[in-house]
Amino acid sequence: MLKVAFFDTKPYDKEIFESLNKQYGFEIMYFEERLNDNTVKLSEGFDVVSIFVQDKASSYVVNKLNEYGVKLIALRCAGYNNVNFQAAKDKIHVVHVPAYSPHAIAEFTITMMLTLNRKIHKSHYRTRDLNFPLNGLLGFDMYEKTVGIIGTGKIAKILIKILKGFDCNILAYDLYPDENYAKKMEFEYVSLDTLFKNSDIISLHCPLTKDTEYIINKHSISLMKNNVMIVNTGRGKLINSKDLIEALKEHKIGSAALDVYEEEDKYFYEDFSVEGVNDDILSRLITFPNVLVTSHQAYFTKEALNNIASTTLNSILQLSNLEPLENEIAYICDENGCIIKNVQS
Repeated sequence: MLKVAFFDTKPYDKEIFESLNKQYGFEIMYFEERLNDNTVKLSEGFDVVSIFVQDKASSYVVNKLNEYGVKLIALRCAGYNNVNFQAAKDKIHVVHVPAYSPHAIAEFTITMMLTLNRKIHKSHYRTRDLNFPLNGLLGFDMYEKTVGIIGTGKIAKILIKILKGFDCNILAYDLYPDENYAKKMEFEYVSLDTLFKNSDIISLHCPLTKDTEYIINKHSISLMKNNVMIVNTGRGKLINSKDLIEALKEHKIGSAALDVYEEEDKYFYEDFSVEGVNDDILSRLITFPNVLVTSHQAYFTKEALNNIASTTLNSILQLSNLEPLENEIAYICDENGCIIKNVQS
């Protein structure tokens, strides 16, 4: 029987995994601690470690896991930027959950767009105080607006379908364009510069790589329309937060919806309502009236949690049965680093 160590475990994680594991019978130990250089010792004696977005499988951690005899790192998420693949090469298998619920994230992206645009959050707090004026709540019609989609994996394709229901015009950018889907849904793949210059709303759905880190920056913002809306439900480091703040102050960017933040691992999923946060950038973003910040919750639906659990446990079962790992992340490494082979979210 394989022994599995779960890191960064929340009560809802344990509940769903305990329920589904009755079908598998793995010996699971749940740790609230996040996996990092200081906690890797907890994984000694286990065959598999399962981690989430805030865990850190650094070179040191991966080498320690290999030393302890760990055979598999099972990510309970689609993203993989927190794993050092150079260290893992030829030592430890790495699997992820590529499509736990693309509908959940696409639907949440639309929710953020509509909430930010129509100021639903502001209106809610006003009416609770019996304050009913419409001043400051003006939005715009989504109808015929141009939405730029960066990355057209499973999530983005569902989002495009939803946006087409609003009669939005879609511009898309992807290193691996799906021209058949573009033809079917009647949208166009364009260059990044063209997308930046012509979009009323820009939504980020690409993985975080060396090429996409800070894809939203001072230069790209300078190309955008005035009052553009930016939505990020992907990874925090797709946006340079300092450049975003400057553009918000200058009213170049009209609004921003952020479900992720580049330094979120210090704060997200934890309660800082009493002690506060020591991050001046995050604190500043939250104060903007035209910025909506949520705590990486786009994935958080019952269906998504069930799919995460079942996919993760199936990957562990495949390892146990010496079967091919269906959701193993494929990559190529050389002395300059590692390249992931077209993994889409």
